[in-house]
Amino acid sequence: MQILGLFAVILTLYVVHATEHFREQFLDGDEWRSRWVNSKHKSDYGEWKLTAGNFYGDAETDKGLQTSQDARFYASSARFEPFSNEGKTLIIQFTVKHEQKIDCGGGYVKIFPSSLDQTEMHGDSQYYIMFGPDICGYSTKKVHVIFNYKGVNHLIKKEIKCKDDELTHLYTLILNPDQTYEVRIDNEKVESGTLEEDWDFLPPKKIKDPEAKKPEDWDDRAKVDDAEDAKPEDWDKAENIPDPDAKKPEDWDEDMDGEWEPAMIPNPEYKGEWKPKQIDNPNYKGAWVHPEIDNPEYSADAAIYKFDNIGVLGLDLWQVKSGTIFDNFQITDDMKEAEDFATGTWGATKEPEKKMKEEQDEVKRKEEDEKTKEQDAEADAEADDEADNDIDDGDDEDEEDEEDGLSETDEDEAIAKDEL
Repeated sequence: MQILGLFAVILTLYVVHATEHFREQFLDGDEWRSRWVNSKHKSDYGEWKLTAGNFYGDAETDKGLQTSQDARFYASSARFEPFSNEGKTLIIQFTVKHEQKIDCGGGYVKIFPSSLDQTEMHGDSQYYIMFGPDICGYSTKKVHVIFNYKGVNHLIKKEIKCKDDELTHLYTLILNPDQTYEVRIDNEKVESGTLEEDWDFLPPKKIKDPEAKKPEDWDDRAKVDDAEDAKPEDWDKAENIPDPDAKKPEDWDEDMDGEWEPAMIPNPEYKGEWKPKQIDNPNYKGAWVHPEIDNPEYSADAAIYKFDNIGVLGLDLWQVKSGTIFDNFQITDDMKEAEDFATGTWGATKEPEKKMKEEQDEVKRKEEDEKTKEQDAEADAEADDEADNDIDDGDDEDEEDEEDGLSETDEDEAIAKDEL
């Protein structure tokens, strides 16, 4: 009994410690509309639709919000009980499927303070965190990790590549109270580090000493000219010389054409500009390193990671070609809970989805092959018809020649009879 009681206490402590602040899987049909608020800041925002898309692992559980209109801004958000992540891990994860072969558009989420007016959410609305993939052309295929610190948005200094295929992918951001972070794609770590090193939240700890200057006699030349090396006497040759094989044209008129001069050609004996050979500098002291001192403007901050009033998750993005599906949103402070949720959602349907996609691609490939064969057959048939027409035209010409021949013979016979 004592053991059971102890286990119950531990379980209670775990439940109190582990909190899932937000989860959205769109499992109740159109009821999602009662939880999500569309912004009215613009009158022409794109429309969302609930669908699992053209291929999926499960027709019901894979339903999510899909962008449905090309070249539109999209702005919708969901609210939850406000909380602070002080002293706790903050985990944000969701799935994205660009089944339209996206060419340019966002696939990220924004985490806002609870003070956000959802009906007025727009691109300049201040947020806490922006996280997720962004694709535009061949050059931009990255994962945004942007944190707001003291009213300023700071972009990560590292380049994190995102997935750009048509399948569903899981994006996870882990922000720890020790000011470390981790980014996962499909449950695999793709980047990690510290907030202070990978963002410019704070001034640098060290700066170059403004009082320090390189000594005037500091020689940082690793190589110098060899003073004993002299230019050979026969070195200087003209770069171009008159063509010895050139001859003045016979019709050259100096009064009309001026004085004739042969064309110039590259001189095979030209050696270029002479330079003395290089030797090690005996006075070389190495590269001068500017001394650094502590930056008086630097002040450590152990609360960069902390956001006091987290309360809204929003989709605020632009897409040129629509078709992206967002699903399986989760905000929690427990890593195991996040991993279990990922395994039960994306992990359970990723392989069936991939199989369905491959089967569709195979059917499409066969249809295209069949269409190509039909087009080739039609082209061959047209070629045969043209060949037959050419043969028929030849036969007609032969018949005409025969008729012409017979006519001439008949005329000769008629003339011969008349003479008799």
